[in-house]
Amino acid sequence: MSDKARYLNEGMKLPFILLVTCFAAWGIAANMTDPLVKVFSKIFSMSTLQASFVQFSYYGAYFCLALPAAFINRRFSYKTGVLVGLGCAILGAFLFYPASQAMTFGFFLLALFMLAGGLSILETSANPFVIAMGPEHNATRRLNFAQAFNPVGTNIGVFLAATLILPRLNPASEEERAAMAPEALQAIQVDELSAVMVPYVGFAFVLVAIWIAIALIPMPTKRELTPEGHEVHFMATLRRLMANRHYRFGVIAQFFNVAAQTCVWTFTIQYVMEAIGGNEAQAGWYLQASLMVFLVSRFVMVWLMGYLRPAVLLTLMAVLGTALSFYAMASPNVSGVWAVVMISASLSLMFPTIYGIALHGLGDDTKFGAAGLVMAILGGALMPLVHGAVMDAQGAAFSYIVPGLCFLVVAAYGLFDLRMGVRPHREAA
Repeated sequence: MSDKARYLNEGMKLPFILLVTCFAAWGIAANMTDPLVKVFSKIFSMSTLQASFVQFSYYGAYFCLALPAAFINRRFSYKTGVLVGLGCAILGAFLFYPASQAMTFGFFLLALFMLAGGLSILETSANPFVIAMGPEHNATRRLNFAQAFNPVGTNIGVFLAATLILPRLNPASEEERAAMAPEALQAIQVDELSAVMVPYVGFAFVLVAIWIAIALIPMPTKRELTPEGHEVHFMATLRRLMANRHYRFGVIAQFFNVAAQTCVWTFTIQYVMEAIGGNEAQAGWYLQASLMVFLVSRFVMVWLMGYLRPAVLLTLMAVLGTALSFYAMASPNVSGVWAVVMISASLSLMFPTIYGIALHGLGDDTKFGAAGLVMAILGGALMPLVHGAVMDAQGAAFSYIVPGLCFLVVAAYGLFDLRMGVRPHREAA
């Protein structure tokens, strides 16, 4: 059997390639957004906790729109879900222009909510679509391969923030801004908010191109992926999912995985500035380095899954993530900074691996099960508020206790899957 046949069903090659661009696209958006906590806290003179509502709005939208996405996928097709998601994300990205003109934090939160809501629908559709594109026995490895292109987008997102947004922040401190005349302060804010707007509007045009390409290329529909005439019984499906301990624990693990990831990347800049000094633009390059680690590690993990059971890697990387977080907490210096950077190696395999393990064997319940796992991204909305509050009270270094504890929950899920012993030793090549 050819390599293509082992990974993909017939006729899936071009749809798979197009979906890979979507994986990169939501990576761009998510990681272009992470530095905005620091950016808005400076522009609008807010506390870290207040500015963390950027992530609450972004990941809260993921929670709100994942279940409607499952209904779209169940009623129509994965392709329909992808197109609806891209359409909403396009609208949200374009809303950054009027938000920059209105110059209000609330308008930016609305734009982020619409953008992330679209990406929630897109992600809820694309992930199970990839799983459905080939044999179930190597679905987790195939999803990890598709997700390996997500950090390509995350690196682009951080690069855009580091080159187009952070360098254009005025170096004036909060005290200096408070002493400025209103007209002078407004002029600074206009320039800074314009810098925030430009990459998002440019991103909207990229999404338009992806939308057109996917709309024009034939893709398998619901009829080709599920039995015809299969009725949707949502409450019965929900009861089955809630009774499934393996799936239920997977949702919890995904909540804390996304929480850890969001906290680590959102507050890297603050940690670096506290540990070794420098400004936002200089600290932003350490975030870029962490995303390069994430990118390389994702491909390494895909290779390792040809030899090791996914749950083994998940457990080991989660334990490593805890150790690195606690080391960064105890050593706020250059070595602590590099510990924060290396946490991304631990994060690299977690989302798709938890996703694939939790959905294994769900059959017709997969579409709603996928929605539950995307709703678990709510962890990225709530835990940064906790992290921000701890940072305001105890400093950036101590606040890394938050992702450290989150990784322990992920490690527990890996051990749980290993104890169940129902999955093969390794993902078939």
